[in-house]
Order: sequence, then C-alpha cells, then structure tokens
Amino acid sequence: MRKLLVPMDNSDNATRALDYAIRLAKGTGSTELHIVNAHEPPIVFGEIAVYLEEEKAKELQRRHSEDILKPATEAAKAAGVPFTSEILIGDIARGIVACAEEKGCDHIVMGTRGLGAIGNLLMGSVATKVVHLTKLPVTLVK
Repeated sequence: MRKLLVPMDNSDNATRALDYAIRLAKGTGSTELHIVNAHEPPIVFGEIAVYLEEEKAKELQRRHSEDILKPATEAAKAAGVPFTSEILIGDIARGIVACAEEKGCDHIVMGTRGLGAIGNLLMGSVATKVVHLTKLPVTLVK
C-alpha cells in the first residue's frame, strides 16, 4: 500500500494540500494518508511559569493539535480514503521527515506558507527545510 504523509497546520494551503492528497489517493487506489500536526514543544519559563504549568501548556497544545487534525481526518473519512493521524512534537521539519521515514511513506504532500522566493531566502520555511532534509518526493501546494 502506498502512503502519503500530509502535514496540517490550519492554513488554507495545508487544506489544499490535503485535498490534493485525497484526490491522489482516490485516483491511484490502495493509498493511505498519514495526517500529522507538528509543533515545537511549549516553552514555559520565568513569569509565565507562575500562571501556566508546563503540563497544562502541553495539554493545551495537544488539544490545539487535535482541533487542527479533526477537520482533516473527517475530510479523509468522508472521501473514503484510509488514514492515520499523529501529533509530532519537536523540530517541525525534522519531525515531518523522520515520521515519513518511520511510517514508510512514499511521498510527502504539504502546503507552503506563501512567502515567495525572497521571503523563503530571508526567513526559510518548513516546506523548504523538508525538501532539503528528505530523500522522498515532496509535492508543495499553494
């Protein structure tokens, strides 16, 4: 079975990437999506720690990730495409690439931030980092 990894970040481009991945999966058959939300671990220090414990921050972040994943998994389910989902914590680009490799994915389909060539040169982007870190084919969707 072919596997596509689809990172979701609550952006319109990520939603378009999911739609594209669903169309690919339906068109080729025997394809499973692995839908992920990746984020850095919460940073709780100084005065923030007085108001928000680290465990509470992690719980809030987990709930936020679930809220991002829910519409994506519902879309895959409605389309009749097999899928799994996961929350990744750590360096976002490296986490996406490592997850794709661990899950035996054949392809990564992800949205871009839409900064354009100059913005990406100055700021970098998760999509650019993923392209450089992985040996898998990557389809970027705007």
